[in-house]
Amino acid sequence: MTQRKKAIHKVVMTEGKRQIIANLLSEYDIKSANDIQEALKDLLSGTIKEIME
Repeated sequence: MTQRKKAIHKVVMTEGKRQIIANLLSEYDIKSANDIQEALKDLLSGTIKEIME
């Protein structure tokens, strides 16, 4: 019996996504992995707050 490899989901990098990333890098002054983590915490907490209101 042969095993099949799982298909890997490939993300298509559109111009819109590139712009969002550029805006996030600028807004949060991201320079490191820790900066990314802090930005994600901020975005997630804001999203949860909006959902609950």
